[in-house]
Amino acid sequence: MTSQVRGLAEAVGLPYEHKTVTLRRPWRWMPGSFAPGVLRGLTADSDALEPPWPRLLISCGRRSAMVAVALKRASGGAITTVHVQDPQIAPRHFDWVVPPRHDGLAGPNVIATRGALHRVTAEGLDAARAAPGEAWAAFPRPWIAVLVGGETQRGDLGQERLDRLVRDLREASARAGGSVLVTPSRRTGEASTRRLVEGLAEVPGFVWDGAGENPYMAMLANADHIVVSADSVSMVSEAAATGVPVYTVALGPLGQRLRAFHAALEAEGVTRPFTGELDQWSYTPVDDTPKVAAHIRGVLGLSD
Repeated sequence: MTSQVRGLAEAVGLPYEHKTVTLRRPWRWMPGSFAPGVLRGLTADSDALEPPWPRLLISCGRRSAMVAVALKRASGGAITTVHVQDPQIAPRHFDWVVPPRHDGLAGPNVIATRGALHRVTAEGLDAARAAPGEAWAAFPRPWIAVLVGGETQRGDLGQERLDRLVRDLREASARAGGSVLVTPSRRTGEASTRRLVEGLAEVPGFVWDGAGENPYMAMLANADHIVVSADSVSMVSEAAATGVPVYTVALGPLGQRLRAFHAALEAEGVTRPFTGELDQWSYTPVDDTPKVAAHIRGVLGLSD
């Protein structure tokens, strides 16, 4: 969620502050469209929300939706509110709602996107391309970047599927004579990360150990192929912003919305399921963030 709101704020181009809030009970249980006194329900560790009110408020997440509605009321309607993702309440409570199209949300103030908004830009990729320097020079090409998610609300990361991924990566690397560069996420867990390290020990490349800066952007910028676990719409969307071949692999159960998301990108020739085979194809990078930002700038009367 942080990547999505920051990405949109940066694309809009106004100076911004990033604030995080959480709610106490009973407010955290209330429906977003009816939460009296919600601004009094913020936990002590929440960032302060007080005048002067901003010109634009970008929110993301179900609980922040009710806070955004309350702030709009507190400002006397002066704030332009943009909610990223499905707010789980009627879009009419916001000026604009920006959900991914697989949520099926529609309306006159709804801007549906192909995937998640993000911070991956052509300029950012260019800057990250030189980041590895000599550190990766010994890794033979092609470079296969692997972005691994993990446990979700629908279940744990499947170890049998993870082992299959490791086997497919070993075979793909051997056939292509390339390297495998892996970055686990915080959801991957120690046991699964260790499994990746052990399974790929004899393959050129690395599994990021969490020390130092995450090489995520450098991997996106330099990859010849990207394999990404299908549980994360954000990671798939960021990978698809690069224009290089993107393969998805399901490491756990996928719900109906996720299946719809992947089916659409596959039908459009953006992604393919990973089977251990490496191929080449082209597509227009998936990045709706500039489009949404341009619309918001127009609403605010900002010149380009």
